[in-house]
Amino acid sequence: MTKRIIGLTGGIATGKTTVTNYLASAYNLPILDADIYAREAVSLGSPILGAIAKRYGEQILLPDGSLNRQKLGEIIFNCQDERNWIDNLIHPDVRDRFLKAIDQSSLQTLVLVVPLLFEAGMTDLVTEIWVVCCSQEQQLERLIQRNHLNREQAQARINSQLSIEEKVARADIVLDNSSTLERLLKQIDVALKTTSRD
Repeated sequence: MTKRIIGLTGGIATGKTTVTNYLASAYNLPILDADIYAREAVSLGSPILGAIAKRYGEQILLPDGSLNRQKLGEIIFNCQDERNWIDNLIHPDVRDRFLKAIDQSSLQTLVLVVPLLFEAGMTDLVTEIWVVCCSQEQQLERLIQRNHLNREQAQARINSQLSIEEKVARADIVLDNSSTLERLLKQIDVALKTTSRD
């Protein structure tokens, strides 16, 4: 029997963490997270961090030599070319980590959380795609609150991703997180019972 590999994606601040926390706690499903892999890829002393420091200079590093994420964010969320350069550096490493983790897992169902599932061309790693969405106003408000950004900064982060409409159009399952938590969790229960595409 082939593995059921759920690719969970959605816009920034649409509620992916809420979904994964529920899948992990209520269903005991293993969560493989692209953001964690990306952080590991740029860890202290890694070749990728070295390449980033070489391109942007020492100011991209914190005093302890680790990556200054805020500074990098200011660069890549305002310049598509720089964002592409970073993505091309990190995505292959993240993909390799996913493949290794999938290969090593004996479990039948896995959840891959990949915010840039479409943008990074990783849809081939999963057997079905779940997209978490909410209204753009909700997304903006949540992002401003969560990341302490102003409206302009939050909008730049939202704009740097594929539109939520486009993601929804390519989803097998759409989880609407514009209402209550209870309603979202019910949708997850139903989605898990739905058999994946052949």
